[in-house]
Amino acid sequence: MMFEKYDAYKDSGVEWLGNIPKEWSIKPGLVAFSENKRSNKGMVRNTVLSLSYGKIVIKPEEKLVGLVPESFETYQLVEPKDIIIRCTDLQNDQTSLRTGLAKDAGIITSAYLNLKVKRGYSSKYLHYYLHALDTTKVLYKFGSGLRQNLSFLDFKRLPILDIPLVQQNQIACFLDQKTLEIDQAIAIKEQQIALLNERKQIVIQKAVTQGLDPNVPMKDSGVEWIGPIPEHWEIKKLKYVLEERSERSRDGLEPLLMMSQIHGLVVRSEYSDKAEVAATTVGNKLVYHNDLVFNKLKAHLGVFFGSVHNFVGSVSPDYAVYKPVKYIENSKFLELLFRNPLYIKQFILRSSGIVEGLIRLYTTELFDLKIAIPPNQEQKDILNFVEQQSVKFDEVIENYLQQIEKLKEYKTTLINDAVTGKIKVA
Repeated sequence: MMFEKYDAYKDSGVEWLGNIPKEWSIKPGLVAFSENKRSNKGMVRNTVLSLSYGKIVIKPEEKLVGLVPESFETYQLVEPKDIIIRCTDLQNDQTSLRTGLAKDAGIITSAYLNLKVKRGYSSKYLHYYLHALDTTKVLYKFGSGLRQNLSFLDFKRLPILDIPLVQQNQIACFLDQKTLEIDQAIAIKEQQIALLNERKQIVIQKAVTQGLDPNVPMKDSGVEWIGPIPEHWEIKKLKYVLEERSERSRDGLEPLLMMSQIHGLVVRSEYSDKAEVAATTVGNKLVYHNDLVFNKLKAHLGVFFGSVHNFVGSVSPDYAVYKPVKYIENSKFLELLFRNPLYIKQFILRSSGIVEGLIRLYTTELFDLKIAIPPNQEQKDILNFVEQQSVKFDEVIENYLQQIEKLKEYKTTLINDAVTGKIKVA
């Protein structure tokens, strides 16, 4: 979409602002902002607010567990139209949105900076302005100290565009409408992605539990929760299919593997440099090609992955490692089967523990589980089918993800161009 330009421009004198409309001027932030330091001295248990992805939201009651009444005395009071800034640790967090506009009255941790907008300025316009400086990384230029923190002094000095209040409100209204339209378009595409992922899982689960022939004769599996299966499939306990691998690393030289619910069983150094690692990997469990690895604490989430690596790796001793010994040739089949909600329910029923994070599925309980097994050639056909279908679904999903990314980039550009006068919207 093409927008009008202002009649004439001039050099703002600020490198990151560039040219601005000729009739606009620049003033320091102290003319627009004051710091709201009103503390919650009465320890009133008011509405507790939080800054989340660029929005000031009301914190749910269940998230306040552990906050004793005394802790709220250190919180600061927030009023509607206050601008809240997360000012800490700029260099380590350059992706999350750190500015928010309050819509509700409440209290918020004193770790945030609370900017009160002075008369003659629009809170919405200034929030869009600061949001633009945030998303374009300009705010990071103003940080000070070893951890690159912002302070109110930085905002007092921050160049502010001084334009008539009416024009500020017009720009804010324009952006309210346009960003709403963009967000709605993004939400629709996200819903389409969710539906595609859901459909993809249905296709996969039907293939691994019923096969590819819709006309194949069926029989009672003899296991109530499994139900009917193709007549030529077998039912076997996992103890006849898998064997636990007990080999351990002697020197810790094998590549360290980690479980990723997105990428599967991957080499940790290629996907993460932040996760904590033990001082030594000597004694880690060894993983060979086609072994099935699962996190005992997350079996109820279906976190099972087969190793596709053609080398020997190692995993934490807290993981379980199994090798297929009979009936199943490719552990990928089990990986897909174990994501079926019916199997996950069985993992939950067979796990020990009642606290999330401490629920373990032990080998004896896992091996007692019965599964439906197709002949080897049919397993290969099913895996080939699943791969082909997954590629088709993933291509469409990737296309939607690219569209979403472009919409987000357009939104960022639109906000920046409108608040800095690169386009005329009022």
